[in-house]
Amino acid sequence: MTMNKQDVLELLKQIKYPGFSRDIVSFGMVENVEIDGKTVSVTLKISTQKEDKKETVRNAVKDILLTEGSFDNVDIEISAQEQAAPIGKDIPAGPMPLEKVNHIVAVASGKGGVGKSTVAANLAIALTQKGYKVGLLDLDIYGPSLPTILGFNENPHLTQDKKLVPLERYGMKVMSFGFISGNNTPTIWRGPMVSRMTEQFFQDVLWGELDYLILDLPPGTGDVQLTLTQKIRISGAIIVTTPQDMALTDVRKGADMFRKVQTPVLGVVENMSGLVIKGHITHSTSDQQLAIAGLGNITVDENGHFEFQLDLFKKGGGLQESKRLGVPLLGEIPISQELMAATDNGKPLVLSDPDSPISKVYKNIADSIDKILQD
Repeated sequence: MTMNKQDVLELLKQIKYPGFSRDIVSFGMVENVEIDGKTVSVTLKISTQKEDKKETVRNAVKDILLTEGSFDNVDIEISAQEQAAPIGKDIPAGPMPLEKVNHIVAVASGKGGVGKSTVAANLAIALTQKGYKVGLLDLDIYGPSLPTILGFNENPHLTQDKKLVPLERYGMKVMSFGFISGNNTPTIWRGPMVSRMTEQFFQDVLWGELDYLILDLPPGTGDVQLTLTQKIRISGAIIVTTPQDMALTDVRKGADMFRKVQTPVLGVVENMSGLVIKGHITHSTSDQQLAIAGLGNITVDENGHFEFQLDLFKKGGGLQESKRLGVPLLGEIPISQELMAATDNGKPLVLSDPDSPISKVYKNIADSIDKILQD
């Protein structure tokens, strides 16, 4: 059987980049495929400096095309051009890095109202709890949320050379447009002003030495995202979605934007993933109340307490999108009264109730991101 270029790409999709669940085609590593009879030539663009990873990919490509393809000869070239790389330490030169900051992670969503800022705040605090030096930057210029989520709204100090000193909160450095404009003041700006302010948050803020800088992005694919990806080297993006089809449609646009600008997507977080319902059954509970309680899979302890999760929206949207992107589903975070109260009170859940099941989800997300970027 004669194979064409698409057939070759389908075979190469079976090859995972070493250490990741994502294939080399979705990473953008297959630069060119040329077929001449029984000979196929593949050009790969792998910018890592680790020769063992290059050799692993090279051997995998050669093996699969010789064994499963219809070729007698396979020529493989690795392009020296510094372009798209996967994640972590393999990220290419590209846009400029931020001095003294090891990793910049963007928390993004395709639409508003999916809980992106809550995820960003809890993730940042979970990383500080791991002993890292962390910064948290609120880039949602039109609707900054972090002053409310973190429970403070102060004015940052300005140095003599007109540099902003980020505020300290919960062991991390924090900056938000809300600190400058006033959180209750509407922002009515055109695109160029937004782009300039985005650059200033990196150029004119004294972040100092950081292991992680977490970015809380505005929803969508607008001026902030484009300025960010053009000017600053980002380690990767986390995509936050909710299970509904409408949210997933917008999320796909945001995720695909990062891929087009060659920014790795680290994984997907599904927020509002069901409603956690807790209750207590007593001897006086009516049959009707017991029937209502029986809507879910209930485990009742010896004291009559029960807890179960009710899927208010469709379930599995985050998993579906993570599979489409070929990246991990980092966590599923249910709707919870405790989470809402912690957010409204200005003390994120990983601080106010570090041992709660939802706090453990955030900590697992932090562990996963740390492992991806440190490997």
